[in-house]
Amino acid sequence: MKTLATAAALLLAATPLFAEGVNIRPDVASVTIETENGPVEISRNPDTANQLSGEWARTSRPCPNFCVQPMVPAPGVIPIGELELMDMLADPDRIVVDSRVASDHETGTIPGAISIPYNEAPDRLDELGCEVDFDGFDCENAKPVALFCNGNWCGQSPTAARRMIEAGFPAELIHYYRGGMHAWRMLGLTVTGG
Repeated sequence: MKTLATAAALLLAATPLFAEGVNIRPDVASVTIETENGPVEISRNPDTANQLSGEWARTSRPCPNFCVQPMVPAPGVIPIGELELMDMLADPDRIVVDSRVASDHETGTIPGAISIPYNEAPDRLDELGCEVDFDGFDCENAKPVALFCNGNWCGQSPTAARRMIEAGFPAELIHYYRGGMHAWRMLGLTVTGG
C-alpha cells in the first residue's frame, strides 16, 4: 500500500525542480495521473491573462441553496487543498469523488475523479472499499476518499459526507476539498470532459 509520503514523492518527481512558468508549485509544473481513460497531465493554464467567465465568475449565489459551507462538514472529516488532492489522485489506494449531480459532472471534472452524486453516495459505498452485508455496509476495509463539488457554496459534498457517515463509512477516511471545481478552475488547473 502506498503511503502519503510515496504519493508526495510521485508528485515531486513529476517535473524538474524550479521549472519556469505558471506552475503548480515552484518545483512542480505538472503532475501526470492514471485515469480509467489513460494518463492525464494536470497543469495550470500558462496564459497569465486568463480569467474565469460565465457561471464560474459569479461571486454571489442566494441562500439557502448556495450558502457558504463549513470547512469541516462533519466531525472527523479532514479538510484538504489542491496539493493534497493531487497526492490522493496519484495514489491508487485512494479515491477522489466528484459528488455533484451527473449533469454538473458532465460539464467537466478533476482528472481521475469518479462520479458518485451526493444523493447516491450512501448506496454506493461498495465502490469505496466497503462490503455489502445484511445490515447495509461493512466499511472495515474502506479506502480513503476525497469529496468535492462546485465550490465553497456547494452543499453536495458536505451532504454526501454526512450521509456516508450515517451509512457506516468512517469519518476519518473522508477528506473534503471545499474549494471544489470553482477553486480548481480559478487556479487554471486541468479539467477533463465537458
